[in-house]
Amino acid sequence: MKKYIGHIDWFIMIPAAGMMFFSMAFVYSASATFAETKLGAAEKLFMNHGIRVAIAFFVMLLFAKIDYHIWKKISKPFIMLSISLLAIVLAIGSAAHGAARWIDLGPFSFQPSELAKFALVLHFARLLADKQEFIKDFKRGFLPFMVWLLAVCGLIALQPNLSTTALIFFIGFSMLFIGNTNLLHLLSTLTVMVSALGLFAVSATYRLNRILAFLGMGDGSSQVETVNYQLNQALIAIGNGGLTGVGPGQNRQSHWFLPESYGDFIFSIIGEEYGFFGIIAIIFAFGLIFWRGMLIAKKAPDDFGYFLAVGIIVTCAFYVFVNAGVNTGLLPTTGVPMPFISYGGTAVIIYAGAIGVLLNISAQAGVIPKTNLSAYDHLNIKTESN
Repeated sequence: MKKYIGHIDWFIMIPAAGMMFFSMAFVYSASATFAETKLGAAEKLFMNHGIRVAIAFFVMLLFAKIDYHIWKKISKPFIMLSISLLAIVLAIGSAAHGAARWIDLGPFSFQPSELAKFALVLHFARLLADKQEFIKDFKRGFLPFMVWLLAVCGLIALQPNLSTTALIFFIGFSMLFIGNTNLLHLLSTLTVMVSALGLFAVSATYRLNRILAFLGMGDGSSQVETVNYQLNQALIAIGNGGLTGVGPGQNRQSHWFLPESYGDFIFSIIGEEYGFFGIIAIIFAFGLIFWRGMLIAKKAPDDFGYFLAVGIIVTCAFYVFVNAGVNTGLLPTTGVPMPFISYGGTAVIIYAGAIGVLLNISAQAGVIPKTNLSAYDHLNIKTESN
């Protein structure tokens, strides 16, 4: 039986839970106009999101109590299930904006790619922990990772979903780099895969238009202007906010100016309502989670805990960076949600579960040690560590 030598890490739980609960106010403000006009009730999306946040908070607490070593035992069936769901969504998934990415479950919709990215992180953590003795070997130490990575990325690319494909690809390669994989294998494969992603990016007109709009090389077509319009409205929202913002619920850009204002572009609405200081508060909250997450990884009881903690933090960091970069015009426009904040059910619940796993690793690592252990407990812990 595992000994939990530490308390729950409040430096992670409070920022994560705080962003989830504050996201309800953000979503309501950003979605009220749309929901009232299209759905007949201003609070419709707010209520849906609130239910999902409540479920997410419960999942986070539950996973914080589950020994993270259990995930190592089920990592292979878990990723096989995720791959199966990715295949199913191609056959019967619901389409939106020209892509089939969701499986309808009555009142809820489920996005398998959100599950698949953490299933991949989980299985990579297991493989990295088990293969350290021959991680430099191509056949035994590198090729198995590529099989799983290409299976997940390939199915997501077929939806099509380039942004998620690219992010999962770079998350996987980041874990391999941290896992001390042969650098020559990594760089040669990276060159081929980045070239393939580049060709895939320009193979569809709408993706090419996003790149041209970002580079300022648009041809004046309506599709390019649509991309520019969305980005310009996001920048207007952030500019309107100034230092202190226009106040909660007082934004203007969600009133049919900024598309996806409650989803992928909610970061801009936060900037409008809460200003520069509000954006800094969000960045600080994520920074606190990332800092504590890396500390947890450093103190993890074993290699699996180390690689799993690193994978969770790397995944969150990539998504935060890309979403903020898109909202501020630093990256091409693409559909990537802000973790814990953007409207949606699958993402917020799965991110909360990942944070719960991180909290369990922290407790077993003793990042915040208990002070009420008996002398007998201390002796046992010292004996086990030796």
